[in-house]
Amino acid sequence: MTTSAPAVRPLTITSAGVVSAAGLGLTALAEALITGKLSDAPLPDPSPGEYPDLPLRPVPDPDFAGLLGRKGLRHLDRTTKLGLVACGEALHSYAADGTGNTDTGVVMATSTGSVRSSAEFCRDTLVRERPYLVNAGHFPNTVMNCCSGQVAIRNQLRGVNATVAGGQLSSLFAFRYAHNALGSGRARRLLVGGVEELSPQTAWAWQHGGSLRPGTRIGEGAAVFAVSAQNEECAEPADGSMVHGGPATDAAPPLGANLLACEVAYYGAPAHRGRQVQGLTDVISRALHRSAVAPGDVSVVAPGAAHYTGLRHIEQRALAAALGSVPERQVRIGDFLGELYSAHGAFQLAALLALWQAEPAAERRTGLVTSLAPDGNLGCLVVRERA
Repeated sequence: MTTSAPAVRPLTITSAGVVSAAGLGLTALAEALITGKLSDAPLPDPSPGEYPDLPLRPVPDPDFAGLLGRKGLRHLDRTTKLGLVACGEALHSYAADGTGNTDTGVVMATSTGSVRSSAEFCRDTLVRERPYLVNAGHFPNTVMNCCSGQVAIRNQLRGVNATVAGGQLSSLFAFRYAHNALGSGRARRLLVGGVEELSPQTAWAWQHGGSLRPGTRIGEGAAVFAVSAQNEECAEPADGSMVHGGPATDAAPPLGANLLACEVAYYGAPAHRGRQVQGLTDVISRALHRSAVAPGDVSVVAPGAAHYTGLRHIEQRALAAALGSVPERQVRIGDFLGELYSAHGAFQLAALLALWQAEPAAERRTGLVTSLAPDGNLGCLVVRERA
């Protein structure tokens, strides 16, 4: 393993917007994680019989009109609406510093955009009397970057706008992209996160795919974070001391955590289990090294492969090898919100931040988010509370 990679410049998490089966915000998510209680919500579909016999975790029907306004809402799909709500919450949570949104961009993780919109539009071309008699107003929803585009348009964000698709690893790819964009000066502030909707099409895909362990819930939601590169004059060194040489990057106080290294890699298909264990071990060790974090300093882990057939043991073996011993505190967000696919990594991070806010500690904590996909992609992200 190469350990000569340069240290990363931390990203400050300024705010977060979360919409999930637990409700709106980090507080609702923390309450569900602490109590272990989550109320059942109606399916986001007028015909529940279209869904397979799987346990589902839909978002309690949010008042999209009240949250977003009615204008232009009729033709938007559920993926876009969920993303708009989460991004709106993240933007609303911090005070503008006088520069407006000129340098604010969007990096949204998704699997393929709205699977339901694409499937229904394609079906219309087959069942309508003529293929061109489809509803043209539904076509924009079939484009993968519809959500990120609508977020930028409605909030007048003129910075980098990107949609990142990488299956289970999509959210980690998005954070990696954000690190590069902010580090190279292509953006001053970014909304980074993931969104996934629940629909009959996605539920049946999971049913027939067979990659999830029996009894795994299928969920939906969006988790988005406003992040910015730390001001060099007010950075937080690895030793925890603060250098008070200048003003902070944003006018509002940060959420309370820094994103450190985010590493991703590909180590072969499921047949190469040994390579995947070694690969995830190397990726975790590399991320900790670049973050100047000792393995023993990791106090909590949010594993992402717990519900995938055959991958849970690989992830646990890699954690034990990289950290020496697996921390007693593990947060498996899928146990509460269900499998969230491309948004899973974003919700793993949201879960850690939610619990840290709800359970203050005398000493700052360091968390590790890991992800491992059946296609051989794997990665991790290091997050640390601010001093």
